[in-house]
Amino acid sequence: MIDIKDKAKCCGCGACVQRCPKQCIAMHEDNEGFPYPKADEALCIDCGLCEKVCPILKPGTPKPPLAVYAAKNNDEVQRLDSSSGGLFVLLAELTIRRGGIVFGASFDGQWMVRHTHAETLDELTPLMRSKYVQSDTVNTFKEAECALKAGRQVLYVGSSCQIAGLRRFLRKDYDNLLAVDIVCHGAPSPGVWRTYLDNLAENYRQNIAGKTVTTSKLSSAPEVAHVNFRAKQSDGFGWKQFGVVVHASSSEIGDRPVLTSSTFRQDIFMRAFIDNLILRPSCHACVAKQGASGADLTLGDFWGIEKTHPEFDDDKGVSVAFVNTDKGAEAWEQIVPRLSTLMVTFDEATAHNTAYLRPVAIPRKRKLFWKLFRKTRSLEHSYLKAIRITTTDKIRVRLHPYKEFLVKTIKRLAGRSGSQA
Repeated sequence: MIDIKDKAKCCGCGACVQRCPKQCIAMHEDNEGFPYPKADEALCIDCGLCEKVCPILKPGTPKPPLAVYAAKNNDEVQRLDSSSGGLFVLLAELTIRRGGIVFGASFDGQWMVRHTHAETLDELTPLMRSKYVQSDTVNTFKEAECALKAGRQVLYVGSSCQIAGLRRFLRKDYDNLLAVDIVCHGAPSPGVWRTYLDNLAENYRQNIAGKTVTTSKLSSAPEVAHVNFRAKQSDGFGWKQFGVVVHASSSEIGDRPVLTSSTFRQDIFMRAFIDNLILRPSCHACVAKQGASGADLTLGDFWGIEKTHPEFDDDKGVSVAFVNTDKGAEAWEQIVPRLSTLMVTFDEATAHNTAYLRPVAIPRKRKLFWKLFRKTRSLEHSYLKAIRITTTDKIRVRLHPYKEFLVKTIKRLAGRSGSQA
């Protein structure tokens, strides 16, 4: 029976929930806003399947890619509508034109992130673009398994731990499955995301209520109508800026007012994400890096392309693609005619993409942030107070260049003290 004692040892992929034959496992959100499985002991039959499909209890083995590429979609519209180089949509179109089904992350009606599927080209749009919130896989592992057994082509895209969970869930390889993971920095808390949206809407309402409006004052917080974590040129941002844009629904004060439009360095949610304060505990001990997920292809942003191959960068989005398996290589060859590609070395691809290589460290201020957040439910207040530079921090920064010298000196003095004794 699955029993989570150490939260760093559960990635929340949902494989255990979906595989349980008695359906006695359900996800419950903890006080950090992350879902964890909990079994109903009265219904459990101790079959052990939940543990057998766990990607953390049964981790994969890292393996080097067969090839690595920088790539961008030749269709300018598709590339600008994508977060990076526009590769996902080409793989998805290929699958659907073969009568297949595509699984990926989408926003639901409350703007939380859930995995869903698309079977037509028109259904692909919600699955495009990055969503920096942990996705609920719901029943998509089961749905993918049913489609695979029916002989349909399946493209499943998710984080590395989700792909590892899918592989464990299926318990066998399928020739008609193309599994694709992303270069993942970590999974931010759905609970924090929910609070962030509430804070945005309420702050907007208060700002409008305090001003004279020609029609009427906004009496309640507006509802969110559109979210884009990676807005590009159409919203006034370059690819490297991480343009974060959130619109509200139409109201008495106009059509789709903007709740926020800023770069990730200005947006409080993205700053907390990049500073690793709101990541799932398992992200700091991820076991699915470097091809260990079992993905056929690994896709991401080619950060640093302007340094290694500046001629290939136009700030409209360039993807990095790690081709991990023969099946991945076959799919890659199918979409290459619609791409501009450049074969690169592994070191070039990972020099500024360390998230492919290793998990991020636990930040020193994580406990303080969560203590503040649970008390105030204000993301901005908690983040700004948690990262406040203290005198100790300033001293540490100033002494860092002399760290090696100080360590050697302390060891030498300790040695002298020991010999004298």
